[in-house]
Amino acid sequence: MNQGIPARERQRELLAEARKNGRVDVTIAAGRFGVAPETIRRDMKTLENDGLVRRTYGSAYPLVRSVFETDLASRETNHPKEKRRIAEEAATHLDASETIFIDEGYLPQVLADSLPSNRALTVVTASLPIAALLAVRPNYRVLLLGGLVRGRTLATVEHWATRMLAEFVIDLAYVGANGISLTEGLTTPDPRVAEVKAAAVRAARRRIFIGTYEKFGVASFCRFASLSDMHVIITDARLPVGLARQFSAAGPEVVRC
Repeated sequence: MNQGIPARERQRELLAEARKNGRVDVTIAAGRFGVAPETIRRDMKTLENDGLVRRTYGSAYPLVRSVFETDLASRETNHPKEKRRIAEEAATHLDASETIFIDEGYLPQVLADSLPSNRALTVVTASLPIAALLAVRPNYRVLLLGGLVRGRTLATVEHWATRMLAEFVIDLAYVGANGISLTEGLTTPDPRVAEVKAAAVRAARRRIFIGTYEKFGVASFCRFASLSDMHVIITDARLPVGLARQFSAAGPEVVRC
């Protein structure tokens, strides 16, 4: 059906599929376009060179740039096993924390679900789903940041949220990002989201970044923290050991799980 279309048009369709489904498979795409797998691999390499996808064995995943942000539904189906491992590992780093901040997003929701329910915790969050999940736990006190609710992520932003955070002293912040790089630090596309994240980083005594391998080497529009602001980085085992050492040299402990 798509046989013989120009390479750039095929690459645009591959990118659209990756963004819609969270990944694109080489073999399936080759059959769909009626071309050899090597052709699809060349297309993916072009998209990777353009900073739009990251290739892994047999497939490619979209990289979130300043003009593109996935919603919660698409994140839920993207690498659920890796996100569960990261969340469970992150929960073990609570230590003696009594007050924590949990960022918006699907992985932070998985983390919230992984937190022990048999200890007292005060949880600060901008995420409506996380607040609803944890508010029913009798040992938890949940503070939902006020503000404008973003429909894409169901989280609050703008000055109401940042003003609340400015009044808090938080033991531990679990922070996500759309990109984390050696040169640009932690970034996200929306300036309003960046302001909330930056305020949480300032309010917390300890900061932990949680994110899958695809976030590494990506720089989005708004920087909200440097690598040295993080005490721990927790990601999945697909992050190469050599790259993990480079991030660790910038200050934080890097945990691959």
